[in-house]
Amino acid sequence: MIFFERLKTLRESNCLTQKQVSENIGMSETAYQKYEYGKREPAYKYLLALADCFNVSIDFLVGRTENPEISK
Repeated sequence: MIFFERLKTLRESNCLTQKQVSENIGMSETAYQKYEYGKREPAYKYLLALADCFNVSIDFLVGRTENPEISK
């Protein structure tokens, strides 16, 4: 699964709006929408914030693994 597809799936499975996620990670809704539409990729700080928001690993978020668990 591609990053923007996974991002949208995670948001919807958590019953969140784009506005709620964007506010949670500290960016504008328009900027966040560009992630979901595949028009932009997040900077490192927002990638971390998105992984924290959805409680998944960055590797899962970007499609490097199908395991959402965070290794500690």
